[in-house]
Amino acid sequence: MLTPTKIWLAATIVMLLTGSGTWGAVRPAAAQDAGQASEIAKLRAELEELRGRVPDQSHVMKDVGYHFTNLWFAAQARNWPLAKFYLDETRSHLRWAVRVIPVRRTSAGSLDLRPILDALDRTVFSDLDRAVEAQDARGFPDLYRRTLVGCYACHQAAEKPYLRPRVPEQPEVRILDFDPSSTGP
Repeated sequence: MLTPTKIWLAATIVMLLTGSGTWGAVRPAAAQDAGQASEIAKLRAELEELRGRVPDQSHVMKDVGYHFTNLWFAAQARNWPLAKFYLDETRSHLRWAVRVIPVRRTSAGSLDLRPILDALDRTVFSDLDRAVEAQDARGFPDLYRRTLVGCYACHQAAEKPYLRPRVPEQPEVRILDFDPSSTGP
């Protein structure tokens, strides 16, 4: 993948070799090194600024909790399109959370979250998706609980056993009507 730095370096090399551009063919090596070092320092500073603007994993996981909680209430109300929406959002935000921190440091070394998420997505989340697609109100609660167990296993592996998910008691959002037969306000 061509990054701005690689493009800049390639253009610099072409200009030096051909003698084109404003630098000419005889720019001293020290000036080249100083220019590159300055550009790299600027890029590093910009990267750090951008990292400070990106939400952290806990913020993303709060979104996961929001969507997964509302999934429960949408399914309880048998509002299957809304349940599908919340399940898809949950899965999407879990992928985002793992992009934010793909590898966690643990006392045993490091924990790669990507294969854990892949396994959960292929098993419990896929089972839950099939239940939603089949509008399986009887099977859904057990599959939801199994998914919570899978989520907690990841929390334990990441040395965060105090993050114990459970079946929610109330929806995260109160402005939405979960009743599938409702026609609006």
